[in-house]
Amino acid sequence: MLNEITQDAQARMQKSIDALETNFKKIRTGRAHPSILDSVQVPYYGSDVPVAQVANISVEDARTLAISPWEKKMVVEIERAIMKSDLGLNPTTSGELIRVPMPALTEETRKGYIRQARQEAENARVAIRNIRRDANGDIKGLLKEKEITEDDERRGEDQVQKLTDKSVAAVDEMLAQKETDLMEI
Repeated sequence: MLNEITQDAQARMQKSIDALETNFKKIRTGRAHPSILDSVQVPYYGSDVPVAQVANISVEDARTLAISPWEKKMVVEIERAIMKSDLGLNPTTSGELIRVPMPALTEETRKGYIRQARQEAENARVAIRNIRRDANGDIKGLLKEKEITEDDERRGEDQVQKLTDKSVAAVDEMLAQKETDLMEI
């Protein structure tokens, strides 16, 4: 019983960390990286798909992405989707190649992105703590039903706390890395 609760808590905490990683990818740094376009969806034969599924995305230089669509008709669609996204990017097209220059980040935008990253990290920490609370509640429920002993309860809560500490440390490490990336010029 306790193992199931701790495994469930661990899986849910990992999902919170994965969600944070996804949210951090949406916060762009001054450098070009193909994952910046992960959230951009392009209409393709009646359904919206990520840009990476209809084109090859590569880093041309430190501040420019090059997108080469697999079908010529997709050039206009990809360009339109990038401009409509809230990433603040302005693609330029030359024939079948779309170039996306990354605008330089001003000090003000860097601070805004750092604030956004800290907010995302705090949301992840809160989610992890809520998972801990749920797991501890499940453990207390088992004790109330007399399915486990008080020693088992303490051991279970200790395990859940260790998982929580480990997950929060991972969030803090990811935030520190993102702040470092944002402050690089």
